[in-house]
Amino acid sequence: MTLDIGGRSASEIADSLRALIERGDLSPGELLPPVRSLAEELGVNRNTVVAAYRQLTQAGIIVTRGRSGTRVADLSPVAQEGFAAGSVLRDVGTGNPDPDRIPDLTGVLTGMAGRPVLYGEPVIDPGLERWATEWMRAGLPRENEMRLTITSGAADAVERLLAQALTRDDAVALEDPCFLTSIHTVRIGGYRPVPVPVDDEGMTVAGLEAALAQGVRAVVHTPRAQNPTGASLSEHRARELRAVLRDHPFVLVVEDDHFSLLSRRPFHSLITPDQRRWALVRSVSKFLGPDMCLAVTASDPETAERLAMRLTPGTTWVSHLLQRLTLALVTDAATMAAIERAGAHYAARNAAFVGMLADHGMPAAAGDGLNLWIELPVPARGVCEQLMRRGWLARPGDEFALGVQDASHRLRLTVHDLDAHDAARLASDVAASVRAAGGRLAEPEVA
Repeated sequence: MTLDIGGRSASEIADSLRALIERGDLSPGELLPPVRSLAEELGVNRNTVVAAYRQLTQAGIIVTRGRSGTRVADLSPVAQEGFAAGSVLRDVGTGNPDPDRIPDLTGVLTGMAGRPVLYGEPVIDPGLERWATEWMRAGLPRENEMRLTITSGAADAVERLLAQALTRDDAVALEDPCFLTSIHTVRIGGYRPVPVPVDDEGMTVAGLEAALAQGVRAVVHTPRAQNPTGASLSEHRARELRAVLRDHPFVLVVEDDHFSLLSRRPFHSLITPDQRRWALVRSVSKFLGPDMCLAVTASDPETAERLAMRLTPGTTWVSHLLQRLTLALVTDAATMAAIERAGAHYAARNAAFVGMLADHGMPAAAGDGLNLWIELPVPARGVCEQLMRRGWLARPGDEFALGVQDASHRLRLTVHDLDAHDAARLASDVAASVRAAGGRLAEPEVA
C-alpha cells in the first residue's frame, strides 16, 4: 500500500503520519518508511524526517527498533494478574495470595486512627519510618546513604522510579520471562524493554551484560520469588551481577522484593556502595493483602528526591491511616506469626503439588513465591485448552515472555489454595491434558 505522507517541515510530516494512524491507514506494529527513503520522496532534508519521527516517538505514537526499523506503537493490552472476570472455570492462574492467610485487620483498626493529618506535615508516619528503616536497611550496604519514600504499592513505586529517570524510548532491562505488571508499566511509559533471561539463580550474567551493552538506563529485577518462575538470586549469582554493574554506576537499579516477609530464601542485593542510582521496593500486598496499597522504597538521596517530586503533582502522600494500620500490623506479634505461617503454607503446598506431578511422570521444581512454573513437553496453549475442557483456567507461559522461547512450553499455576482432593485432581488433569495435546510423559518413579 502506498502511503499518502505529506509535509515539508517536521511538524507537517508528523501531523500527516498521525492522521494516517488515527484513520487506521497505518496499523499497530506496521513498519514506517526508512528515514532516507521518506526524505527523498518528500524532497526534504534527512534531519527533517528524523525530527518528525522523534516528535511521534516522544508522544508514544511510534517506536524505534534500531535495525528493525520504526513502527506504529502497539497499545494492545497486556495480560493482567488476578481472577479472570466472568469465567465459570476454577481459576488456577490468579497469582493471588490465599485470602484465608491474610491477617484480620479488625483487632487493630480501632486503636490506630489517631489525630488528623494536615497539609505540610511529614509525609511518612514517624512510627512507620522507624520500623521501615530497620526493615529496609537489612541486606543493603551500610555505606549507602538511604532515604525512604512511601508509595501506593510496588507498581506505583516502579512506575514513578522509571518516570523520574527515563524518557520515551529509553531502554530498560527486564527479566524474561517477566512479571506482567512490569511489562505493562514499561509499555505504557513508552520505554524499550530489553529482555534478560532468568534461570534458577535469577538474571543471567550474559543476559545482563548484553542488556548493558545495548545502553539500558535502568534494570528492574526481583531478588526473591521471581514472578512467574519462582527463582531467587543465589549469593554467587548476586556477586557476579554486582561485578557486571560495577562499571555502570549511573544505571538505575530497581529491586522489587515483593515477597519479602513471606520468602523462604535469603535476600541478596545487587546494590553496592558504588551504585549511584538505586532503589529497593517492598510492598505489603502479599502478606497484608492486595487492598493494603502501600510500599516502602529505600533509595539513594537523589533518587528519593526525584521520586518525591513525582508524587507531588498527584497524591502528595499515602494515607496516614493506611500507614498507621500497616505499622500496627507489622509490630503485632500475632500478625507476624500468622505471616510466618502463611509463608510456610505456600512453600508446603507448592512442594506437595510438585510431588503429585512427579507421580504422573511430570518432573518439576518448586521455587519461592505464590506460583509454580511448570515445564511441558508441548506448547502450553494447547494444554490450557485441554484444561479448560476439564474445568480449569490456567496461564500459558508465553503471556510472561519478552523474547525467551521456552516460555511457550511453560505453565504458571497458582495452587496453594486448593485442598488435597482438588490438588490431586488438577495434577491428574494436567497430565491428561499434556497427553491430549500430543505430549509424552516420563515414567513415574516407583518408590
